[in-house]
Amino acid sequence: MTRRGPVLVIDIGGTKLAAGVAESGGRLITWSQVPTPRDVDAEQLWRTLESLLLQVLTVAKVDDFNSLSGIGCGCGGPMEWPAGLVSPLNIPAWRDFPLRDRLAARFVGGRSDVPVRVHNDAVCMAAGEHWRGAGRGRRNVLGMVVSTGVGGGLILDNHLINGMSGNAGHIGHVVVDPDDGPLCVCGAIGCLEAIARGPGLTAWAQNEGWRPGQPGVTAKDLAGDAAQGHGIARAAMRRAGRALGIAIASATNLCDLEVVSIGGGLSQAGALIFDPLQESLAAHTMLDFAREVRVVPAALGQHAGLVGAAAMIVVGHKYWTGD
Repeated sequence: MTRRGPVLVIDIGGTKLAAGVAESGGRLITWSQVPTPRDVDAEQLWRTLESLLLQVLTVAKVDDFNSLSGIGCGCGGPMEWPAGLVSPLNIPAWRDFPLRDRLAARFVGGRSDVPVRVHNDAVCMAAGEHWRGAGRGRRNVLGMVVSTGVGGGLILDNHLINGMSGNAGHIGHVVVDPDDGPLCVCGAIGCLEAIARGPGLTAWAQNEGWRPGQPGVTAKDLAGDAAQGHGIARAAMRRAGRALGIAIASATNLCDLEVVSIGGGLSQAGALIFDPLQESLAAHTMLDFAREVRVVPAALGQHAGLVGAAAMIVVGHKYWTGD
């Protein structure tokens, strides 16, 4: 069933909290974002999110929450799915935080006829790109978020793959350098996320002599310096691109993918990331079927996660099996 009322949509990551109100076709009526607070407790973080949600609802003139057809939310993982108990690796304030229940209690009064659906943020991004973005009309799509963390969502034969615990497609923890790679926040050595996530990339570059000792630098700063020709910054981008290419090659060889759509802040670095990615991908896809995969920036840009959160409600029969 396609739902027709407005949808409250949320995208929670380690860098930003984004929210909006979407129409039934996926168009955002309004949206806004704030930086993800640091050094706060669970309730302070919840209040920041709550304030953002009230703001977008006010701007969209949704005065009666009963008019909502549902709430769709993407959040960094891992999580207990479909219960919506979230423990994002890059948001330490929330450990087993009952996000789904809190959203339901605050904005739909716990009504059972109004769906509240929380999934991995990269899964929502993948759903958005498959529904309305670069994967539209394709049956086998991997959506990736490369930002504070690296996540993924997997659609095979037009079905969103959840896996045993709802964490399928988590490509950020594919191991790409088991011998010399850095320690990942998950505890393993050499994960894609440990190499390609923004904070890890800037830390590596600083250790190599890029802006040494300068606090508060970001992957955006790194990409800017790389665009200006800074050698270490460019080497960092090549390092991330190479790791992404290896991981995508593995996923493509395993899943016979048609499209890989990459969103998140680091994807905005353009050719600095995508050129070494394509070179590495070509070196690790020797089978003819694997060479057919297209790797592209997310067509929906930074809104892919919000559009995907809407898809969890509007066309939930395609992307949600948790009820």
